[in-house]
Amino acid sequence: MASSNYSLKVNRELLDPKFESYRLSLDPLPTYTIELDAAVAEVKLKDSQYTLDHVRAFGMYNYLHLDPWYEDSVYFVDSKARLLNLTVTLDTALGKPREVFRLPSDPEQCPERVCASLSLTSATWAALSDGAGTLYLLRTGNRGEGALNKWELLFSERLGEPFSVLHSLSHVQGSLHSLELLLLRVIRESGDAHGSGYTACLEWVTIASHTTQAEERKYEVKRWRVMKGPSVPHYAALEPQGRGLMVAAEKPFKFTEVDSVPVEEPPAEPMDTENTDPIYFWQQTESDLTVHLRLPEGVTKDAVCFRLTAEQLSVGVQGSEPLLIGALHAPVDPEASTWTLENMKSLEISLQKHEEGPMWPELVLGDRRGEYVVSEEQVALIHERLSHLTTDDLTNPEKDKPPCNPQELEDCDVCPEDTFSLMRFDADTLKPSHVVNLGSHQYLFSVDVSPADMPCLCLRHDVDALLWQPRPGQPDALWEHIATFNALGYVQASKRDKKFATCAPDFSFAALGECLRRVFLYRQPSPVDTVLFNRKEGRQVGQVAKQQVASLDTNEPMLGFRASRERLYVLTSSSLFVLKINNQ
Repeated sequence: MASSNYSLKVNRELLDPKFESYRLSLDPLPTYTIELDAAVAEVKLKDSQYTLDHVRAFGMYNYLHLDPWYEDSVYFVDSKARLLNLTVTLDTALGKPREVFRLPSDPEQCPERVCASLSLTSATWAALSDGAGTLYLLRTGNRGEGALNKWELLFSERLGEPFSVLHSLSHVQGSLHSLELLLLRVIRESGDAHGSGYTACLEWVTIASHTTQAEERKYEVKRWRVMKGPSVPHYAALEPQGRGLMVAAEKPFKFTEVDSVPVEEPPAEPMDTENTDPIYFWQQTESDLTVHLRLPEGVTKDAVCFRLTAEQLSVGVQGSEPLLIGALHAPVDPEASTWTLENMKSLEISLQKHEEGPMWPELVLGDRRGEYVVSEEQVALIHERLSHLTTDDLTNPEKDKPPCNPQELEDCDVCPEDTFSLMRFDADTLKPSHVVNLGSHQYLFSVDVSPADMPCLCLRHDVDALLWQPRPGQPDALWEHIATFNALGYVQASKRDKKFATCAPDFSFAALGECLRRVFLYRQPSPVDTVLFNRKEGRQVGQVAKQQVASLDTNEPMLGFRASRERLYVLTSSSLFVLKINNQ
C-alpha cells in the first residue's frame, strides 16, 4: 500500500463545539404516495453471491436515481424492463411515472444477473446497465420540465459478466466526443485460497465517437483500464475530462491491466543491508517537537538554509540539496518555532504544534531517514499505564468502574480497517498521487451536490458527519470540507436497521432510512421564535436543530432513497413516496 502523503483539512468555522442535541419535533411531514403499475426490478442475491462484497455492491443498492441537472426528477427500472421517470412540480398533482426507455432484451434470462443501474452522464446523456452484462449509452435530449421525448439508443454492447455502473461523465475535445464510465464487478478469484474467493473489480471504460464513411457518428470502446482490490469500494468516482480517479476503500486498489495488457509492477527495490545511520532524531510532547539534524562539520549559521511554513519544512546548507524537505504530518506554528546551530555540526529545531494533544506517527510524510526517540518521562508514563497488564496480581486500576465487556460495544464504537484510505489515481501514470489514511473516519454516504463537480463523500469525524467535496483542480486542497451535520456520525451508528443515508444538495437536512418503513430527518440549526434558555448554563438559546420521524404506510422494504432541496423520495417495490421537507 502507498504511504499516506496527504491529510484532510477540517474547516473549523463549520464546526459547532457547543451543539447540544436534536429536539424531536412532532410537526408532520406531508407525504404523498404514488402506486406503481409494475413492481420495481428488484434482484435478490443468489446462493452463490454470499459474500459481504455482494451485499454491499448489490444487496444494499439504491434503486432510485436523482437527476443532478434537473431538480426533483427521479428514475428507476421496473419489472417490465422499463426505465421510468417522475418529475415533480406540484406535490398535490403528482402523475404516474412515464417510460423514457425500454431494455431491448430481458435481463432475467441471465442466472447471475445483478440489479440494473443508471448513471446520468451529462445534461443530455445517460449510461444504463441491464444487470446482465450489457451496457447502453442513451442520448436523452432535454430532460427538463415538460420534456416528453423518449431516449435514443446510440451504443449497446455486451461487456462480459454482470456489472453495475458507479459513475460516468462526458467531455468533448474538438470534434471528439468521449464518455468515461466506471463499472463495478465482483468476480471469482481462483487463486484466493484464504479469502472469500471473490475480488472487487473496477473497470474504467472510455467510449468515444468516430465518423464512418457515410459520415455517421458511431461510438466504440477506445480504452479499458482495470483495477482490483480485496473489497468493494465505499466510494469511486472519475474526475472531469477523465484526468484521474478517486477511490475510498477499506483495502487498497491497484491497476492490473490496460486494454488486456497486464500492468507491469516496478521491481522491488533491493534491501539495503548496510547499517545506515539516521540523519536526524526527533522527540515530541503533546505541545511541541524537537528535531536534531546532522550537518556537515564546520557549517556556519549563515550557511544554513531554513524554511518553515505551517505545513512544510525545508532544511539544508547553501550550495547543496536540502537535507530534510517535505510536508509535515500536521500543521505547526511557524512564529513560535525556532532553530539553533550546535557545535557547528548539528541543528536543533523546535516546532510548536498547532493543535495540542495528538501524537505524530512521523515528522515528515513519507520520510524514513529519521529515528524517533522516546523520552524518559514518556517511558515512565507508558510503563505506569501498562503495569497492571504485567503484574502477578490481577487488580483493576479503576476499581470504581466495571471492567470493559467487548460484547457491550456498539456499532458506533467500531473503527474501520487500519488500511481504510482515500486514494487519487493519475490517469496517465495509473499510480496514486494522493493518499489519505482515513483511519477511524467511518464512511457514511456519497451525494451529488452540483452537476459540475464530482460526487461528495461524507465521513464521520468524532461524533459529527463532515461532507467533503473533491477539487481535482486544486492539488494542494484536493478535498474541501464544505458542510457539517452535527452529531450525525454518532446518531446514525445507533440506528441498527439503517439502510440508506443522504442529505439535501443545499445541506439543509440529512436523512436516514431504515430497512422498513421509518425515515429520520435531521435539520440544520435554525432560529427559534420563542425565548429559550439552557438550564445548565443559564444562557439564551438562539437556534435549535430539529429531528423529525416519518413512518411510511407500507410493509415493503425500502429499495431507493434520494433527497432534493425540497423533497425526500423513498422507493419500495410497489410505491414511490414523496415527502415534502422544505418550502422554497
